[in-house]
Amino acid sequence: MKKNMGEEVEFLNYIYKNAEMGVIGINDVITKASNEKFEKLLNTEKKEYQNICKEAEDILKKYGKNTEEIGLMAKMSSKMMSEMEMMKDNSDQTIAKMMMEGTNKGIIEITEKINAYDNNDVEITVLAQKLKATLEKNIEDLKKYL
Repeated sequence: MKKNMGEEVEFLNYIYKNAEMGVIGINDVITKASNEKFEKLLNTEKKEYQNICKEAEDILKKYGKNTEEIGLMAKMSSKMMSEMEMMKDNSDQTIAKMMMEGTNKGIIEITEKINAYDNNDVEITVLAQKLKATLEKNIEDLKKYL
């Protein structure tokens, strides 16, 4: 395998966790969506994130590694923050805004990681770019619900 395998494994785990956080965030709010089209959009985004998770998992297996799951504290924090926001206002607009805020954070972080990565494995770079493009598309799709 590659001499700097640690960087690849770390980057793949980051990609996995970023996409997994999207799944978690959607799961935290999807039952509150009142518009059928909005709920369908969230389900579509969730599937996209799940596909990216699967791709990261598959590449990690090539390196002989498994994914690192998001910690329980991060999951609980996400759920608590969502619930607190939803107690104030559980409209589709609020859900879209929350999702956009998390997605923007994801775009910033994946862009930083892509810029810092040495492109040792083209497959990883392509997956990272796919995640970034997915996040950017999701922002555009969510804007309709603000």
